[in-house]
Amino acid sequence: MSLPTPTMHTARLLLRPFTAADADALFVLHSSPRVLRYWDAPPWTERARADRFIAACRQIEQEGTGARLAIERAADGRFIGWCGLVRWNPDHRSARMGYCLDDAAWGQGFATEAAGALLQWAFDTLDLNRVQAETDTRNTASGRVLEKLGFVREGMLRQDCIVDGEVSDSWVYGLLRREWKPVPTRSAAS
Repeated sequence: MSLPTPTMHTARLLLRPFTAADADALFVLHSSPRVLRYWDAPPWTERARADRFIAACRQIEQEGTGARLAIERAADGRFIGWCGLVRWNPDHRSARMGYCLDDAAWGQGFATEAAGALLQWAFDTLDLNRVQAETDTRNTASGRVLEKLGFVREGMLRQDCIVDGEVSDSWVYGLLRREWKPVPTRSAAS
């Protein structure tokens, strides 16, 4: 069963399915050591990784297990990152959320706006009861985004990742349907 990736408009953003034309910008994003400082994998070193990522987006859509959306600023059409839901389980009514934004877009509320639109779509369309997210314990900005969206810190995965020899812990966050309060700056999905 496929799960069509939506296109959504918010006050300042367009969230849409990835296309092959996004590969160069996606590679720039994921090859930045600053952007991936707290990621669970090292920065990309080959452009083919972007093509594989986009192919994986299509695959999870076809399998019906999730949706990843490119994020671009509505004002100028510039690609600034992505957000997505994976591991959608209709039996348990759960999924996992993730996002990655260009460092030039940090601190402007774009992550909250994009993830809020994605969550609204997910709760409305997928009838989710629970969304889970994880972030490196040192990534306080990502933790703030999740908390603004209503996520509750539920625990810590100790020494969860080792990237380039550096060991890190991850916070686990959860958001239940009954706790979800829509973010007012977005408009409906199309």
